[in-house]
Amino acid sequence: MLAVYKRELRAYFTSPLGYVFCGAFLLVVNLVFSIANLMAARSDLVDVFGWMLVVLTFTTFILTMRLFSEELKQKTDQLLLTAPIKLFSLVMGKFFSALTVFLLALLCTLVWPLIISIYGAPNSPAIAGNYIAIVAIAAVYISIGMFISSLTENQFVAAVGALGVSLLFMVIDQVATAVTSGWLASVLQWISLFGRYDNFTRGIFIFTDIVFYLSLCAIFLFLTVRVLEKKRWA
Repeated sequence: MLAVYKRELRAYFTSPLGYVFCGAFLLVVNLVFSIANLMAARSDLVDVFGWMLVVLTFTTFILTMRLFSEELKQKTDQLLLTAPIKLFSLVMGKFFSALTVFLLALLCTLVWPLIISIYGAPNSPAIAGNYIAIVAIAAVYISIGMFISSLTENQFVAAVGALGVSLLFMVIDQVATAVTSGWLASVLQWISLFGRYDNFTRGIFIFTDIVFYLSLCAIFLFLTVRVLEKKRWA
């Protein structure tokens, strides 16, 4: 797994993808931070994290669209599938490389609490909750993008598919907000990524929310392994 992780992490920064993601992500969230906090002299980061979640929805596919699609297109997937390595290790190596690139970008935002301390006392539990939730949702998006990338050799199709599923979760959240009663409302609220995110923004850590994110991530990683197993035995 470590060899795959190093290989993929290196690939992000020997190609434009890693720089494009970090640049796009940081450009938008820092712009929002400048307007919502610096210019307004506010210490509440709720608006910035809300926009960060939106930016994450529209940019994570950059990290995942090539992970398996490129291997399939260049026929190097045969080397990986026949290599003496467990498919789980292969998938996790690629997953953690993409997550690391995201964490590197997120790390650059840790200066925000230091800056807003000039305007007042930052709400540390809420800030910590936001960061934990953002990382959890990023992990879910990456696992979804990896699964879709394993299904096609076309990177554009993989990107559009990952973006489409990410937007679907956003739509589900909007519908869950509109539907307030009945069994449909219960189901939509249960599967809503962003509904569970709200608890973290208030500094409330609920174990079931963490389990939900981890379970959703594990499901798509498992599906990715199953797709690769099918290709290995085909």
